[in-house]
Amino acid sequence: MIFKQLFDQNSSTFTYIVANRIGGEALIIDPVLENSQKYINLLEKLDVKLLKAIDTHIHADHFSALPYLRDSLNCVTVMGEQSKADIVSIRIKDNDNISIDGINLRAIYTPGHTDDSYCFWMDNILFTGDTLLIKGTGRTDFQNGDPALQYESLFKKILKFPDNTVIYPGHDYKGDTVSTIYEERKFNPRLQIKNKEEYINLMNNLNLPNPKMMDLVIPKNEKIGFKQEFVEKNNLSLNHSVAKKKLKKYFFVDLRDESEIKSEGKIENSIHISYSDFILNSFEAIRKINDLKQSKEQVVLYCAHGERTAIILEKFSEKLKNVKHLKGGFTKWKKNNS
Repeated sequence: MIFKQLFDQNSSTFTYIVANRIGGEALIIDPVLENSQKYINLLEKLDVKLLKAIDTHIHADHFSALPYLRDSLNCVTVMGEQSKADIVSIRIKDNDNISIDGINLRAIYTPGHTDDSYCFWMDNILFTGDTLLIKGTGRTDFQNGDPALQYESLFKKILKFPDNTVIYPGHDYKGDTVSTIYEERKFNPRLQIKNKEEYINLMNNLNLPNPKMMDLVIPKNEKIGFKQEFVEKNNLSLNHSVAKKKLKKYFFVDLRDESEIKSEGKIENSIHISYSDFILNSFEAIRKINDLKQSKEQVVLYCAHGERTAIILEKFSEKLKNVKHLKGGFTKWKKNNS
């Protein structure tokens, strides 16, 4: 397995790159915008293709690299369903799986630091974001933070993992890089409390200064959505009302992952070509779509929110003629047809 832990000096942020093999698929966790080219160079050196970029929550101390990596490398953005980010390709919920070639992460919803905080479990490794730090825990005094919820996340979820679980946090300010559940349970001063009330009192009296760039960083990190001017300008968007009226005359192509389809359902009679397969095997995917066009009035691509379909249509505009994008994706379709 390929595993890289990278550190941003300015924000003390850890970023993680994980892949199963050289020449395979990769994912990245909590990338920092200023380091984007560094990540791209490293991915090229490792000969891996970045397919998914994950933020554990809306960050307040650094600008997220999710939109830059998405636009540069055509990767899929991933955040929790509670996130206030405007457009994200995949919105996960508690116990969802995030998969790439040979790698599987299980999402664990751990509110407290923020209301959209997630940790991720992979084999014997736990990426704890800002929920559990080495000899510390994430502050709970902004972004709908809640020490009571963080106590529940820590003591009823995170600390229930086996003692030998390896902890990789989202930040460190003292020079540490890795820990274990055993070490944190035994030596983390914020976990040496008797009950929830004591933890709430401890967290409510930290009196920490706000992150320096918080007022600029949070709004920008909430506005990461893919600019869909291309599909609008070229009249490639299709409204749900039109699509529904011509359901039997249209071919719908679902670009979501299998796990998303299993969890959320799909449009009747749609075929499945995952976004990842499309990017990695574009020749075959385009051939299949162009073949479909021979038998139906219209081919319509859709994903969860419209981000992935907009990227595909822009990237392959010369090869995908008379193919439409379902505006708002399956999420809006399901809402309008429930």
